[in-house]
Amino acid sequence: MLQTRGDAHQDLEALMAEIGRRARAAARPLAMANAERKHAALISMADAIWRDRESILNANAIDVANGEEAKLTPAFLDRLTLDEGRIRAMADGIRAIAAMKDPVGDVIAEWDRPNGLRIERVRTPLGVIGVIYESRPNVTADAGALCLMAGNAVILRGGSDSANSSAAIHACLVEGLKAANLPADAIQIVPTSDRAAVGEMLKGLGGNIDVIVPRGGRGLVERVQTEARVPVFAHLEGLCHVYIDRSARLDMAVAITMNAKMRRTGICGAAETLLVDRAVAETLLVPILEALDAAGCEIRATDEIRALFPGAKPVAEADWTTEYLDKIISAKLVDGISEAIDHIETYSSHHTEAIVAEDAAAVERFFNEVDSAILLHNASTQFADGGEFGMGAEIGIATGRMHARGPVGVEQLTSFKYRVRGSGQTRP
Repeated sequence: MLQTRGDAHQDLEALMAEIGRRARAAARPLAMANAERKHAALISMADAIWRDRESILNANAIDVANGEEAKLTPAFLDRLTLDEGRIRAMADGIRAIAAMKDPVGDVIAEWDRPNGLRIERVRTPLGVIGVIYESRPNVTADAGALCLMAGNAVILRGGSDSANSSAAIHACLVEGLKAANLPADAIQIVPTSDRAAVGEMLKGLGGNIDVIVPRGGRGLVERVQTEARVPVFAHLEGLCHVYIDRSARLDMAVAITMNAKMRRTGICGAAETLLVDRAVAETLLVPILEALDAAGCEIRATDEIRALFPGAKPVAEADWTTEYLDKIISAKLVDGISEAIDHIETYSSHHTEAIVAEDAAAVERFFNEVDSAILLHNASTQFADGGEFGMGAEIGIATGRMHARGPVGVEQLTSFKYRVRGSGQTRP
C-alpha cells in the first residue's frame, strides 16, 4: 500500500516523540550516575573510537565522496573530512573530558543567613539536550561525551552529508555506555535525514528537550533561533577581528595574523577582518599583507591600503559583515585603539577578537570595551575552542549573554538548584 505524505509525517512525529521519551527516561539515571561510572563509560568510548578507526575512516570516505559529488564548499569538506590525526584528537578529547572533575553536585556557592539557614547553590544537569549539526562528524563524539559528563541525555541530529561517519562514531559511544552499565538511550542519534525531524526537535519533543545547540552554517542557526520553542545555545557566525596596534612587534603581528586567518579557514574562529593602526601602515601592515598574499589569501582592502599594496582587491561594505570561511580577508587602517573598537562593535558577531600589542593600556581598553565572548591578547583567534581552553572539547560557541557564553563545555551544560538546611525555622 502506498504511504501518503501525511502518513509519513505521522510516522516521523511518532519516531521523534519516542526518541524524546527514551531520552527523558535515560536522563534520570544518568543524572544520578557517579563520577566513576561516567569516567568508565568515557574511557571505553575513547578506546572504541581509536580501535574502530578503520571503520570510521571507511564510513567517512563515503561521506566525503558524496560531498565532492554534491560540490560542497571547501570549508564544508574540510569540516567533514576525517583522518587518523582527527580521530586520535576525538579520542584524546574524550579522555580529557573523562579526566575532568565531575560538575554534578559541585557546590558553587554557600552562605549562612542570620536566622540560621544554610544555603548552597549546587550544579545539576540540564536534562536532555538536542544537538543539530552539519558536516562535522567530530561533533558526534564531542557532544556525546560532554553531555554524558554533565549528566545529560543527548539527542544528536547530524547532517545527511556526515551520516555514515556520525553513525560509526555513535556506535562507539553506545558501546561505552553499555560497558559502564549506563542506559544506551542516553546518547541517541536521529536515524533519518528528513529535515522535518529538525522541526520536531525545535518544538521540544513534547517537553522532552530542555536545550537546543546548533552547530553549522548561518541558515541552520537562523532557523533554530527563529523556530525553537526551547532555549538555544548558539552563535550565528564568526566575524572575528585581529587588531594590530602601533605597539605590536612585527614578527608577532605577522605570525598571529597568518595563523588566525590561514591555519584553518573554515572554522568559526578564523579571522575575517584585519584592522591595523594607521601609524604603522608601512612598517607592520605591508609585511602582514605580503605574507598573506604569498600564502594564497585574497585581500580585500580600502583604497588607502591598496595604494600601499596594489595586489589587494577593493573592499565593499558587505565584506565587513561577511564570514568568508575561505582564504579571503578584509583589511582596513584605523586611527588607533578607539577606531578599532568602534569598527568591531559595529560589525562584529561578538564571537572572538584579538589584539596584538605591547601597550598595556591599549590591551586593557580592548578587554574592557569590546563586548565579544572571547578576547585574546597576543594570540591567534583560532584558540577560540573548548579543547584549547582546557575543557576537553566543546559542544559549540555561544555568543548570547545568558548562562553559557564562549566555548560551551561541561560546566556550561549544567544548571543549578538551591539546597537550604534549617533547624526548625519558620517564617514570621
